[in-house]
Amino acid sequence: MNTRLNPRLPASSSGWHRRQWLTVMAVAALIVTLPLAAEAAGPVNLNNQGVALQGHDPVAYFVAGRPVKGTPEFSAKSNGALYWFSSAANLQAFQADPERYEPQYGGYCAYGVAQGAKPDIDPNAFAIVDGKLYLNLSPGVQKRWQADIPGHITQATKNWMTLKDQ
Repeated sequence: MNTRLNPRLPASSSGWHRRQWLTVMAVAALIVTLPLAAEAAGPVNLNNQGVALQGHDPVAYFVAGRPVKGTPEFSAKSNGALYWFSSAANLQAFQADPERYEPQYGGYCAYGVAQGAKPDIDPNAFAIVDGKLYLNLSPGVQKRWQADIPGHITQATKNWMTLKDQ
């Protein structure tokens, strides 16, 4: 039985030729997409609207103890990121001391940064440690991060020195 995976391949192509063709196509796809991914991942994790924390209010993590969606009505820029706030009071608190409220590692996943990558975050997977906001990719990843918070923070801080500009 001669099954053809791609009609553009000659009928006499063996499985080896198909695998070779698929490998070439996979490598080509990586060559095309890696520069785009690198360009998209800047020093601050921004959504498609250019907003940090997926639009969540950074001050609310400290004040309400949970993520709260902000609005464009209350917004401020800091260190190349646009932040949205849920109230004028939270906006004012942020403007008075942005470093206190900005997430660590540009708002990327803390565990991921400790592993040498810059994954996105789930705004619900967060922790405040020593007065600093850390976010993770998911609740499952956060559990791994919680297994050694001091060790992961130390490693992430080292890795961030090179990752932040990639």
